[in-house]
Amino acid sequence: MRTNKLFFALVATCISVSTFAQTVDEIVDKHIAAMGGMDKLNGVTTLVTDRSMAVQGMEIPTKTTLVVGKSLRSESTVMGNSMVQVVDNSKGWMIRPTMMGGTGEPEDMPADQIKQQLSQLDPFGGLVNYKEKGNKVELVGKEKVDKKDVYHLKLTSKDGQVIDEFLDANTYLVSKVKANMNGQDGEITFSDYKDYEGVKFAGSMDITNPQMGVMTFITNKVIINSKVDDTIFKKPMK
Repeated sequence: MRTNKLFFALVATCISVSTFAQTVDEIVDKHIAAMGGMDKLNGVTTLVTDRSMAVQGMEIPTKTTLVVGKSLRSESTVMGNSMVQVVDNSKGWMIRPTMMGGTGEPEDMPADQIKQQLSQLDPFGGLVNYKEKGNKVELVGKEKVDKKDVYHLKLTSKDGQVIDEFLDANTYLVSKVKANMNGQDGEITFSDYKDYEGVKFAGSMDITNPQMGVMTFITNKVIINSKVDDTIFKKPMK
């Protein structure tokens, strides 16, 4: 009798684990569909995004040019000074104005900063194709965030980084992300999603961390699959 009880307990556990795994994949599949569908996302090769950033009372326009999986250039204008950050084929360089501790000349980007920038080469996040990327996703549960029902997923990347992702239970779009930022816990809130050629992008992002307080990014324009000149990623000669 004890053997039978143990057998049925093991079967119940296996069924429970299987159902749990299917639930995670079902949520992720609905998330991908809400963003535009896998075919649309896989068809995106370049993105040019114009945003304005509000931080400490300043409005900072930022243009980001991305070749998916390969190169990223972000250029901002701060009080008339240009700030540039570039990663290209796992290497990075930047230009910082003197007011931000730089020289105004091109300089190599520190390794830890390159690592952070490399994560942005994947514009749709670690949930999309998570198994192929070597990521692990767990369903923590259904919760309330900012008075809205969300699915709380814990994503562990193949390099061990843990990110808590909260998907709106109605739209299946990401409403909030919590992760380690520059050695400190931070969070990003996403809202006001807009459709660009069949792909959804957040129109507003609030980034909160202890170092910078709250930074708000407003997306003004997104251009998909425009031709990008590779020379913009090359470090200028001094």
